[in-house]
Amino acid sequence: MKNSLQLAINVVLAIAVAVLFYLHFAGKPAAATRKPVAVVKTTDSTGTVTTAPAEEEVDDIVAVADTEKVAYVESGKLLDGYQGMKDARKNFEAKARRWEAQNQTLVRGFQTAVQQYQQKAESMTQEQRAATEQQLQQRQMQVAQEQEKLQRQAQEEEGKMTQQVLERINKQIEKYGKSNGYRLILIAAPSGTIAYGRKDLDITNTVLKHLNDEYRGVKK
Repeated sequence: MKNSLQLAINVVLAIAVAVLFYLHFAGKPAAATRKPVAVVKTTDSTGTVTTAPAEEEVDDIVAVADTEKVAYVESGKLLDGYQGMKDARKNFEAKARRWEAQNQTLVRGFQTAVQQYQQKAESMTQEQRAATEQQLQQRQMQVAQEQEKLQRQAQEEEGKMTQQVLERINKQIEKYGKSNGYRLILIAAPSGTIAYGRKDLDITNTVLKHLNDEYRGVKK
């Protein structure tokens, strides 16, 4: 049995976000109104009275102009600057360190058992060596299963954390868009969601301030 038995878990915080916040707020036009029509009465030679509009009836449509406000935010800058994401990452990293500590305990325990076997192997009978090696193999399988369990737990926790933060951001951007009359708010992601956008349409800093103000208000 080889002495070098490397079993390690890789817990990495890698949040790749490429989401499209599509908020369409179209103002509803007001109901059409008609101008009052002046009626002119006339009497012909037979005494019949007829009425007719003084001029051709013209519809005067009064509508509230639909807002054309469109903007975008930069996903990387938004997530890196959002305090809610920073706190979520810190919490996740703390859990990741605990999982890594558990993993190291498993690895060291197994390595110690292997070293003890190697030190005693020469003094063992063939049957004892075979039995011990079988026990070590079973323990190795148990360690691998525990590591897989830790890795699944880390992945599930990371996914849950990411989803919660994105849902909060999505909700607040929707709230911001409605209250500020935006027809559309897009997100510029590294994946190329938006190829080009004028800088005056970039409201990342404004939205980020709104997100952090809301988050800090809740945390108080």
